Amino acid sequence: MSENKTENQLDENENVIQTQTPAPVVEKRSPVNLITLLVLVLSFLFLVWYVLSDRHVPYTDQARINGLMIPVASKVSGYLTSINVGLHSAVKSGDTLFQIDKRPFLLAVEIAEANLDNTLQNVASKTASVKAAAARVGVARAQMEQAQRDWNRVQTVLRENPGALSQTDKDQSETGLLTATEQVTSAEADLERAEQNLGISGDQNAQFRASLKSLEQAQLDLAYTTIVSSSTGYIESFSIDMGYYAAAGQPLATQVSNQHNWIQADFKENNISMMKPGNKVLIGLDISPGKVFTGEVKSIGYGVSTGNTNRGDLPTISGSQGWLRDPQRFPVIISIDDKTIFPQLRLGGQVDVVVFTGEQDGFLNAMGRFRIKLITWLSYVR
Repeated sequence: MSENKTENQLDENENVIQTQTPAPVVEKRSPVNLITLLVLVLSFLFLVWYVLSDRHVPYTDQARINGLMIPVASKVSGYLTSINVGLHSAVKSGDTLFQIDKRPFLLAVEIAEANLDNTLQNVASKTASVKAAAARVGVARAQMEQAQRDWNRVQTVLRENPGALSQTDKDQSETGLLTATEQVTSAEADLERAEQNLGISGDQNAQFRASLKSLEQAQLDLAYTTIVSSSTGYIESFSIDMGYYAAAGQPLATQVSNQHNWIQADFKENNISMMKPGNKVLIGLDISPGKVFTGEVKSIGYGVSTGNTNRGDLPTISGSQGWLRDPQRFPVIISIDDKTIFPQLRLGGQVDVVVFTGEQDGFLNAMGRFRIKLITWLSYVR
């Protein structure tokens, strides 16, 4: 009885052990291979996109805002008596910037006016001398004609009646004619001398024109004492005060124009292989984050400095470092369509540029628009 009981207990224990035995574990596939494959595919797609976009939709962040910088310089020398601007002042075309002491130039104008009056008197006096010399020529010619008639009568009388006149009468008549002839010659010489001394009469007289031009120069110098703005913009590089001696031709400040701005984008050599003037451009300005502006390629540079030496010297060859040489960049000039942004632009400001070399559709162009839009939003935080 006890043995049967023991066997039943053993059977029950075996059943319990069998029911507690765990099911076989199913091995899970490792995701490393899948992730690696996905990374390789994405890398390949990115490489293809990068190569194609570099030629069809090139992008660069090596771009700057350029514009006109005008040195504000005086055309005459003198001490400043008035300064109407300061650093970063906004100015308009025709605004008075600086005033140079006018007194020396006013005196120069008065002296030139006096010289002109003196020249007019001189010309008038020489003109009168010419008229007087011409009158003397007329008198001398009249006297010569009278002496010639007297001599002709003497010759007639001597032919008809040789003894009617004495030799003295004949000599006197001949001497009178010779004297009158010499007087005409002398009067004509005096007239020629007076005419040469006068030159051209009237407004074309050389002395008169020289005095008149001297007066105009003095008046022009006087006008130059007021230094005005030649265009609309802002004043930079300003560090002078009252009493400063302004030398002619030396800049007093620099004026930055805000009416003529453009972008110089430096693209890699392979970026410009399909680029041409007239291509549409999308522009991102750090000064205006989140906004995309349009533009157009105006010109593409044909050469850059490579550090060549002067003629006659030996050429310098610089070796490239690394496996791949650095790409050469060329300047591309881009205009901005929206002129209302010009007053906000700063020369030297950084710009991001995407150029569309083909039609404004397709995957590459869509990616280019997305790229520049993303970059403009990143301008908020960079």
